[in-house]
Amino acid sequence: MTDAPSCGYDQVNVTVSKVRVHQSANAAENDPGWSDIALAQPLKINLLDLTNGVLATLGQTSLPAGHYTQLRLVLADTQNGALANSVVPTGGSETALTTPSAMQSGIKLNGQFDVAANALTDVVLDFDACKSVVKRSNNGSYSLKPVISVIPMAVSGAINGYLDPSVVPVGKPVVSAQVGGVVVKSTVPDSTGRFSLSPLVAGNYTVVLTADASATDVIDGVPVEVGKNTDISTSAAPITMPASATNVVSGTVSPASIEATVSASQTFAAGPKVTVAYMNADASSGAYSFALPTAAPSLGQYSASLPISLSQQADVAGKYTVEADAAGYPAQLSLIDILNAGAAVNFSF
Repeated sequence: MTDAPSCGYDQVNVTVSKVRVHQSANAAENDPGWSDIALAQPLKINLLDLTNGVLATLGQTSLPAGHYTQLRLVLADTQNGALANSVVPTGGSETALTTPSAMQSGIKLNGQFDVAANALTDVVLDFDACKSVVKRSNNGSYSLKPVISVIPMAVSGAINGYLDPSVVPVGKPVVSAQVGGVVVKSTVPDSTGRFSLSPLVAGNYTVVLTADASATDVIDGVPVEVGKNTDISTSAAPITMPASATNVVSGTVSPASIEATVSASQTFAAGPKVTVAYMNADASSGAYSFALPTAAPSLGQYSASLPISLSQQADVAGKYTVEADAAGYPAQLSLIDILNAGAAVNFSF
């Protein structure tokens, strides 16, 4: 198991008791054909410790050779007053994380992987805590709406690099690999500025670097090959992030009960669409809020010859598309310009 960075939390804890796998994506909890990986003792994991390619091992089991399309992650319940599944909001205290059905039928994950005869298959469950935790401000509670990718290690590689370490302690930077503006994998650099986006399924990605009070940096066309590392910067020549003023975009999504995700993206005239920020709207009030950079983002094309040159895209400065998405509803979009002032954007479904 591994994780993407979280929005506004110091800890996101889940306690895993079992992993179940099945060859049918439609198999129900009590259908035959399940194989279980039962942990000897439930394992409590702070997902925010699992960044830059760090993994937590959940176990292994023998499986019939074949093609598998469903996993279920079964979580443990609170025992003797100790919270099994919880969050620690930044500056706050540990609070229970409600996990509907995760302790009975398990969290259902649809993802494909193959098991060959007499061979070992490693599968990573990539848990996006930022998208998976929903706050309810009316009673101070939090619930789990899991967003988890299933990634076979046999078809994956990594993107590595360095960010100017002076940005790390104050800017809370996030580095993400995206495809068409969709965040596939994200991480946070360590104290030296090093970051690793791993594992990533082989393909081409747009790497997006964001940080508080900094302009956005974008590197397009970054290739990932199976079993290989792709470097986009070095410790001797790290990626720098120019300072930027910010303006706030905020609003509400109604009804709040649909638990929408809200994102802010930018699209380059001759380049990719990239997501700059995203969060779950509050499930009781529908509120959301972003502080977005007003300075022009910088764009560069991947080259194996480092450093990669980045140039500011003045025509994009302050221009964003704010999008609200909720299961079962068509997406809603609003085009805004925050170069000189913030904006209020409300969505009604």
